[in-house]
Amino acid sequence: MTTQPHENPTAPDVRLVVTDMDGTLLDADGRAPDSLWPLLAELNRRGIVFCPASGRQYATLADQFAAVDDGGMVYIAENGTYVVRDGAEISSDPLDPAVAAWIVKEVRALTGDGVDVGAVVCGKKSAYVERSDEAFMTEVRKYYHRHRIVDDATAVDDDILKVALFDFGRADRTTAPALEPLTRTHKVVVSSEHWVDVMNPTANKGVAVRGLQRALGVTAAQTMVFGDYLNDLEMLDTADLSYAMANAHPDVLSRARHRAPANTDNGVVRTIRQVLGLPEPDAH
Repeated sequence: MTTQPHENPTAPDVRLVVTDMDGTLLDADGRAPDSLWPLLAELNRRGIVFCPASGRQYATLADQFAAVDDGGMVYIAENGTYVVRDGAEISSDPLDPAVAAWIVKEVRALTGDGVDVGAVVCGKKSAYVERSDEAFMTEVRKYYHRHRIVDDATAVDDDILKVALFDFGRADRTTAPALEPLTRTHKVVVSSEHWVDVMNPTANKGVAVRGLQRALGVTAAQTMVFGDYLNDLEMLDTADLSYAMANAHPDVLSRARHRAPANTDNGVVRTIRQVLGLPEPDAH
């Protein structure tokens, strides 16, 4: 019996691949590697569900994968608070509007004290910001393709999924400590050097992945997960094949079962191909 070159009988029975975006799948310039697109076609051929899991907005993720999403892709957006498949909501975990308003007012106070920070109120329909200077909006546009500048972000007509704060300094030293009172009742996550996300305590990427596994009938043994930062920790616990990027946060490196090359070295694509026994695209 001859094995086809694209089939490896000893490869794990992977049915679901979940990956963080920034610092994980995307390169240092925030771009997806060219080798991702033929890999997604091969995963689709094998019936393997591919799912980006990000702090990014659903509209942003959908735009990034629009050219290859012919149906079936799942998006875990807003750090797990919003899960969408084929344009339909699978689950969401909105914040109490009063909590979102408190955060916006706290950011206004921080700004008044000289802290260079801005809030993004993340709704299902759009993201909302009060701050409109170009430096801040440059960061907002990267992650929130659908956004609006408003006079009062405490009074938007939308389901608020989370509030994200961009700190031009170190978020863990200024913004996160200012939100300490919320940590007793909500999840305050430093998701990168400059970003802090506030969500319901029941919301994280791990909860979203477990819900997706139940919906698809997929086990932890059939799941691959890739992450690099603190907002990926719970997600790593959902998969037997959990990978920290080589340049990940130390807590992520210690939590994951395996290690992948850095995002700057195309680690996600290379690892998926290796685990599934797929040749490199230019292999003959």
